[in-house]
Amino acid sequence: MSAAVVASPLTDEQARGQVAASRRIVVKVGSSSLTSADGGLLDHARLHALVNALAARIADGVQVVLVSSGAIAAGIGPLGLAQRPNDLATQQAAASVGQGALVAAYDAGFGHHGLTVGQVLLTADDTTRRSHYTNARRTLERLLALGIVPVINENDTVATSEIRFGDNDRLAALVAHLIGADTLVLLTDVDALYTDKPDRPGARRIPVVRGADELAAVDVSARGSRVGTGGMQTKVEAASIAGAAGITAVLAAAGDVAGVLAGEDVGTVFLPSGRRRASRTWWLQHATTSRGALVVDAGAVTALTERGKSLLPAGITEVRGTFADGDPVDVIGPDGQVVARGLTNYSSVELPLMLGRSTREIAADLGPEYEREAIHRDHLAVH
Repeated sequence: MSAAVVASPLTDEQARGQVAASRRIVVKVGSSSLTSADGGLLDHARLHALVNALAARIADGVQVVLVSSGAIAAGIGPLGLAQRPNDLATQQAAASVGQGALVAAYDAGFGHHGLTVGQVLLTADDTTRRSHYTNARRTLERLLALGIVPVINENDTVATSEIRFGDNDRLAALVAHLIGADTLVLLTDVDALYTDKPDRPGARRIPVVRGADELAAVDVSARGSRVGTGGMQTKVEAASIAGAAGITAVLAAAGDVAGVLAGEDVGTVFLPSGRRRASRTWWLQHATTSRGALVVDAGAVTALTERGKSLLPAGITEVRGTFADGDPVDVIGPDGQVVARGLTNYSSVELPLMLGRSTREIAADLGPEYEREAIHRDHLAVH
């Protein structure tokens, strides 16, 4: 259902017209856009304004998936905390308390429009493991087919620092690819991307971004608010991830969501550029988290990047990390640069026995079941 990649010479008006014409949209809203000024309580007026705008598009036949932060922020007040906690255990406790309040508020808000919400909690494993990824897709597709509004959040109550997304911007981009969305809308407390930090003299809003080269001189180093985790950089990265899948992205203030969905001149539109990557290659590069690394020699780098070959044990010089067969690992050249990511056929225990050896030699020593590539080219995404 995702729109085809459009050549970049679109006018600004045409770019926004495409957003307005989208039939399947993922909308991500950050914690700072849903909480009161002091960051302590869920702001129901803000939440209902968002719900009203989304419900209006749904009434027009548009399918909407909402990726919402705010569970931890919504739990800060009830727990009597002065600010967002820094330790993981208290964050998880706040999420446990706040998640119920957040979904209840969405349920009530969409209920006024005759709509039902379905809560979907995800961890990084649900996108980094292919079987989980396809299961999540089936669930979301079925919810949309039934007319339900999926409300997605990272499962903060069980996620650890090792398995979490880190921010819901990346999660939203992965969900947009997962369901074949036409547009990804990233709502925040900043109204657009600017040529400089918005409070600096001379900073100008960038209406449309048509390629990564346009971002070279843009300062995206601003950090997130004290109730959120993502800053401008995570949003630009999310837009880039979506663009690689052929999905248009929009960055805007939460209060401008109705204007964004109507194609008005607000926010910043990020147009996809270049050829859309194959689904599995995109998944390997953007949806997986590396569990380790294989350092390879210069000959292996050439074989992978220029000749489209599989990675053989003979080209591996070092194994880093602990991983099982089937896990995603990075492939690193002798200069220390990551050149690819792929699904390994061997564990980190098995591979050291094979370094620098041919597959025939390995099979003769360890058995015929070991006569296979370290990473097959069909399971390799070259950077």
